[in-house]
Amino acid sequence: MINSDYKKLESITLDPIQIKDLIWKHYVRLVKDVIIPYQWGILNDREDIEEPSHCISNFKIAAGEMKGEFQGAVFQDTDIAKWLEAVAYVLAGDRDEELERIADETIDLIGRAQEKDGYLNTYFTIKEPEQKWKNLKEGHELYTAGHMIEAAVAYYQTTGKDKFIKIVSKLADLISEKFGPLKGQCHGYPGHQEIELALVKLYRVTKNLKYLETAKYFIDQRGIGDNYFLQEEKKESYKQIFPDFHNYDVKYSQSHQPVREQQSAEGHAVRAVYMYSAMVDLAYEYNDKELLSACQNLWNNIVQKRMYITGGIGSSGILERFTTDYDLPNDSNYSESCASIGLALFGLRMAQITRDARYYDVVERALYNTVLSGIGMDGKSFFYVNPLEVWPDNCLERTSKEHIKARRQKWFGVACCPPNIARTLASLGQYIYGIDDSSLYVNLYISNQVTADLNGNRYQIEMESEFPKDGLIRFTIERIAGEQKEIKIAFRIVGEARDFQVFRCGKELESIKIEKGYMEIEDCFIKETITIKYNAKARFIRANPSVREDAGKVAVMKGPFVYCFEEVDNGTNLASIYIDTKQKPMERFESELMNGICVITCKGKKISKANWKEQELYASREVEFEDIELKAVPYYSWGNRKGGEMMVWMKEIL
Repeated sequence: MINSDYKKLESITLDPIQIKDLIWKHYVRLVKDVIIPYQWGILNDREDIEEPSHCISNFKIAAGEMKGEFQGAVFQDTDIAKWLEAVAYVLAGDRDEELERIADETIDLIGRAQEKDGYLNTYFTIKEPEQKWKNLKEGHELYTAGHMIEAAVAYYQTTGKDKFIKIVSKLADLISEKFGPLKGQCHGYPGHQEIELALVKLYRVTKNLKYLETAKYFIDQRGIGDNYFLQEEKKESYKQIFPDFHNYDVKYSQSHQPVREQQSAEGHAVRAVYMYSAMVDLAYEYNDKELLSACQNLWNNIVQKRMYITGGIGSSGILERFTTDYDLPNDSNYSESCASIGLALFGLRMAQITRDARYYDVVERALYNTVLSGIGMDGKSFFYVNPLEVWPDNCLERTSKEHIKARRQKWFGVACCPPNIARTLASLGQYIYGIDDSSLYVNLYISNQVTADLNGNRYQIEMESEFPKDGLIRFTIERIAGEQKEIKIAFRIVGEARDFQVFRCGKELESIKIEKGYMEIEDCFIKETITIKYNAKARFIRANPSVREDAGKVAVMKGPFVYCFEEVDNGTNLASIYIDTKQKPMERFESELMNGICVITCKGKKISKANWKEQELYASREVEFEDIELKAVPYYSWGNRKGGEMMVWMKEIL
């Protein structure tokens, strides 16, 4: 750290955290048992999918161990990088010799594919060696390097093995030499941000200051003077990769203004939140209050005007981008899974610096809804796009809805989301707690068991949550080593909670200190259980009237879970249904349905077709209704049974 006024919280290392939660344990177990083996098969082209990965083959070709041509996207290498990062997080909690052997052999292959000067990118090594660093706008060289660095850092922190770190350090050395403000260096920056946050991670592990300085250069240089990408296009050596980037809009890559001057989230959503995450990291490392203020402004613009109720961001199906304030269409939105993962990473960092619980309200929303919906309960099917309304019949190719899928896919030609979801699930523990020398911040009420060191003592901590059955949490802490010293435990007051109560020794704490959305208790804890209760009953939610798409409609939420209505439960033509919000929604827990979920039922009415003739398209008829009982399930679970329609926002009987 370079002279920072901030006292940043850290995540507890993943190795001691055991997830025992009713909802999350299924998905966390899937990572090792299903997701990693399945994705390993895909990366080796062993699975029956429409578009093979070729990822491992590309590395073998680049290493000279196999004949062939590069195949896949220009950023295909990132699939194996994110897979290795997920493996690293799994090994943190469960050292598996066979899995570690496979990872080590894969790292060896990556090392053999690396060029002598440190360059590492199979697309340019195999296919376009003369084009290295000549198309930063589209080439994704720095983006790919960033994911490789992140994987190496995670693997080193888990296993202590330094081979991968040495490989990426050599690559980072090359990048730090190539890019910078000096004469003879390239004054460009990445078209797809990611390497900035990765270089900060590498700096924190290696303590090599030039990695941090390079990350800072990329952020500081962006949007300064004549746009680099537009100038790059004019060069004789420039060679376009993606036709979609013709007539390039510099807002797409957030390079339209210096980052400290940007007030609204623009352009490609994943690029944006990865960059914002790096900006938070750099604001901390350099004690840059102006940069942190820019992050706060951008965060506010997203969550107050450009985010879906599910935590999805990036409303446009064209170029996966933000559009304008309150433009949040439900049946054509993009809301890429990777974008919500990036939003969670952004919020995590903001919460760690500011110790403000409001950031976790959004992190929780994104994780519980859009991130979780991106993977099926089988661990082998995925959503890249996360709409809030689906009518399968009009999700047709070469139309405005061609990006919408009514069923999860086995894989994608551009497969950034599946391994990204894998690494997120495998590292879920990083979001639960924040910690400093003598404080423990409880951020997410996910059942788990962990050991933590606080103020020189070691504590055994267990959290048991009844959610989604009810809002009851039992937090047990026991000092297992050390002397009696005072520590602080701060419990996040859930943003949507009503009647949030904390009990100690059976007595409600009424005069407890509240700071930025956390209830704080300071004491010398020996062994005790603190009970938290809050009203987590289902409720109707309405959107700001400026959200035109949702005017006159309601959504249903329970805690952080957004609910949706599926055709399998409610019949066809969901758009003809109106909810009676004057009657309270009812809840029941169904233990046999989709591994156990809380179902919500509502009263409503449906427009009847009884008085319409099939051949009539328009007629001056009175509207007739029939009574209907509606059944809603958590949004993350949709599409795990039969296919069909799905809708989050429903018309309201007024």
